Amino acid sequence: MSTQTIQKFYIIGIATRTTNENGQSAQDIETLWGRFWGQQIQKQIPNKVSDDIYAVYTDYESDFTKPYTTIVGLAVSSLATIPDGFIGITIDTDTYEKFVSKGKMPEAVLNTWIEIWQNEALNKIRAYKADFTVHSKKYYDGDNAEVETFISVKK
Repeated sequence: MSTQTIQKFYIIGIATRTTNENGQSAQDIETLWGRFWGQQIQKQIPNKVSDDIYAVYTDYESDFTKPYTTIVGLAVSSLATIPDGFIGITIDTDTYEKFVSKGKMPEAVLNTWIEIWQNEALNKIRAYKADFTVHSKKYYDGDNAEVETFISVKK
């Protein structure tokens, strides 16, 4: 875990509203990822700045125990053109705690989220603005895969 400032950027992708209650988020987010891959969403996003895939967790009702929105998409240079059925959001400049998940996916990322949810000190300083994971080229490395998770924290 390390603290860093991330500069403002934009994401275009597809979204779902979910909750961690009763394991609902696991089903909803798996369905969202299935749609992302099945409909080749990454090929439909205009103005992308890289092939890194972002999963953004935002619009928290209060904290991680209440409903929130998950968006799977790509970073883009502009929100000027958002395709029908897609959502565009701005991730403002903010302070984040960074975690790195290593190993077989998606289990490694799930284990990181469990670690985050169980970290009482972190949960006291979470800002609940926009948290996100970055799935870069290392995401595809099988049992040696890596995903970075960024948790917004109060300054």
